[in-house]
Amino acid sequence: MAVAKIIPLVAGNWKMNGLAASKVELAKIITGAGALAGKADLMVCPPATLIASFASAARGSRVTIGGQDCHPEVSGPHTGDMSAEMLADAGASAVIVGHSERRTEHHETDALVRAKAQAAWRAKLTAILCVGEKRAEREAGKTLGVVDRQLDQSLPEAGATAANLVVAYEPVWAIGTGLTPTADNVAEVHAFVRKCLRERFGAEGAHMRILYGGSVKPANARELLTAVDVNGALVGGASLLAQDFLGIASVYR
Repeated sequence: MAVAKIIPLVAGNWKMNGLAASKVELAKIITGAGALAGKADLMVCPPATLIASFASAARGSRVTIGGQDCHPEVSGPHTGDMSAEMLADAGASAVIVGHSERRTEHHETDALVRAKAQAAWRAKLTAILCVGEKRAEREAGKTLGVVDRQLDQSLPEAGATAANLVVAYEPVWAIGTGLTPTADNVAEVHAFVRKCLRERFGAEGAHMRILYGGSVKPANARELLTAVDVNGALVGGASLLAQDFLGIASVYR
């Protein structure tokens, strides 16, 4: 089955970084995004404190703004949490769910990640759902099994479309470590994810974007992001500086 052309997405996950002054970097990203018109989409996911101001600054540009997490419920007694509806109200168009740092530091289960993806769709947000194996699992040859389980148990049963779901493959052992899998390793996992999405969602699964994440830098971006079935990147630390972030996205110019 031929896959229709998919416009890549390069999304920056700023994690717990960024203050009001960081809008200077956003302005540079917005300026640089013009050269990618029709070739790639850019998204910045800042900390929650910056979503509203970033969304206002990016309005009318080719850069969209996303959140890094959401609570499954619409509202309620959940101190410190933020609902998907609140993200949408602040101007976000997407939200990351199931990032390995949330799964590990906050002990998030696949069931909780599924509930958060459903919440994102309820609020008309795109869910960027993360999957990926730990180093011991990779070394034990369990990568595809781990990814299969996470996809099966973290994705809601129904409602997924190419417009509201993005899958990000992020090998946990490569996040923030400087270690990266080979392009062949990435292509193998992305092909497996594509197969799973097609089997589960049919034609929609053939059009869904599958991003690679894990120590992506300008120096390795071309090798990693041009592998088969890689439709962009979820970038961590390298997205904090516009020069590096745009350097990664320039692969698609």
